[in-house]
Amino acid sequence: MATHEFPETAVSTSPPRHTSKKRQELIEFWLFVGPLVVGLLAFVYIPILWGLILSFFRARNSVTPTEFVGLQNYMELFGDPRFIDSLQTVIIFAIFIVPVTFGLSLGLALLVNRAGINSGLFRTIFFIPTACSYVVASLVWKTSLFNGLPSGFANNILWIVNEINPIAWINSTDPPYYWLVLVTVRLWLQSGFYMIIFLAGLQEIPRTIYEAAMVDGAKPGRQTFRFITFPMLRNTSVSVILLLFIEAFQAFDEFRNILATGGSSGTQILARPPLVYLYNVAFQDQNYGRGAAGAFVIAALIMVVTIVQGRLFGFGRREHQ
Repeated sequence: MATHEFPETAVSTSPPRHTSKKRQELIEFWLFVGPLVVGLLAFVYIPILWGLILSFFRARNSVTPTEFVGLQNYMELFGDPRFIDSLQTVIIFAIFIVPVTFGLSLGLALLVNRAGINSGLFRTIFFIPTACSYVVASLVWKTSLFNGLPSGFANNILWIVNEINPIAWINSTDPPYYWLVLVTVRLWLQSGFYMIIFLAGLQEIPRTIYEAAMVDGAKPGRQTFRFITFPMLRNTSVSVILLLFIEAFQAFDEFRNILATGGSSGTQILARPPLVYLYNVAFQDQNYGRGAAGAFVIAALIMVVTIVQGRLFGFGRREHQ
């Protein structure tokens, strides 16, 4: 009787196919995400941690901690009248820039939203300044538009309109014309960005609401804006206000470049926001410990203002049905 011999089944030593695929996906993931993680660690999180450490140490002429002083840097900071003046300056700046930018951006969004087929062109025109550097715009405002010379753009306009003598816009402290320069350059740079945010909010409002309001007798224009458009833009408006306050407290470039007249000029003392003050403390006085402490104080103030505004406008509350 014949016997049949079956060949032995070969045992595969290669890894399962799904394991190899997972390993490949993991490698591809870290190839894409790895540079971002390394960049965040090297340029964001490690400097923040190092700055926090420096704020509790005496670090003069070096970023290396030398002597632990606890909260002394923070106490000296609040005991410096120049720092208190800088806080008052940024509050005044926020009072000017926040409502003006909010109103201008909303107005532009309403106009562009009604422009029909030309809305894309106007969106581009108003958004282009957002791509401009704050430093470049500040220098243009300082050396060309408001340079204080008879040939300056602003002084030329004043002379043509009413033959007004040239005004020293930046060096004048009484009245403080330099505020006009600071506010207008920030308006030109920011309004287009927030206009786009408002446009997105306007396009989310259902058209049926306006149609129903017109059936009920509402007149298009002021009535629909007051009772439909603005209430429906509530979340967008709150977000814009929060962002504007944060950016106002972070003001640096326009103050540093427009009012950098050297020495102890009046305008530089009257209009020195906290970041300019801390820049001088850290890089001119070489007091890195106090400069780091001030940075965390400003960050804490921004967080407090943001939380308070969010609570005032109802963020974080549950709506009762």
